[in-house]
Amino acid sequence: MSAATRAVCDAPPVDDSFEAWERHADWWQKEFTDGVDAEYEEQILPLAVDLLVGCRRVVDIGAGEGQVARRLATCVGEVVGAEPAGAQIGEAARRGGGPVWARAAAAHLPFRGDSFDGAVACLVFEHITEVDEAIREVARVLRPGGRFALFLNHPLLQTPNSGWIDDQILDPPEQYWRVGPYLVESVVDEEVRPGVILPFVHRPLGRYVNALADAGLVLSRMLEPAPPAGFLARAHEYGEAATIPRLLVLLCERSTDR
Repeated sequence: MSAATRAVCDAPPVDDSFEAWERHADWWQKEFTDGVDAEYEEQILPLAVDLLVGCRRVVDIGAGEGQVARRLATCVGEVVGAEPAGAQIGEAARRGGGPVWARAAAAHLPFRGDSFDGAVACLVFEHITEVDEAIREVARVLRPGGRFALFLNHPLLQTPNSGWIDDQILDPPEQYWRVGPYLVESVVDEEVRPGVILPFVHRPLGRYVNALADAGLVLSRMLEPAPPAGFLARAHEYGEAATIPRLLVLLCERSTDR
């Protein structure tokens, strides 16, 4: 762990809920970072830059091995990556790239209030059980008027058990997108690859929006981006579902009244 990491690492000890991410950190780093994953490279990283460019100090919550934080460090003043899994934050520190790193959970950020004017959480809140506490922490560390970009797997259209149904019984046959039990909050262990099992938390969209509002984070923009051409060119398997958004991005501002 680097000296820069130790300098900001004041959070409570990380509990066992992050064990799966500790165990599968190597899989994530090989499959989704350093330009390997088309969705991150062609869509998520450019969106994060677009939404937070111009900020002076940004915290990346659930930074993993740091690819979002590193990209942001090329266009904003200072970036701090906060990540609870030791195997991830250790790799982030090894790769460097400009940010400062802190081993910290989203619900227990070791930063002073009003210390950032930008925050991002990229496909992280689906793995956080303490959602209200985490959102309140985002609001606490943001300055009034600060921006928070919350990237989610689309809570409606990427609900557990959603996906294409190819119904060959109907005449003529039909293909349609099945939506799973959207209104039911649930935690499921999903086998994303053989032997790689990770916990996912599903919540309806209103659950997020209301928690943000309660914390004084005002929704200013909602994005349901279609996969860009560069993504589809590298990931042909998503072509048929190009009209079904995989991402939902909520851009919020911390109220100046709180």
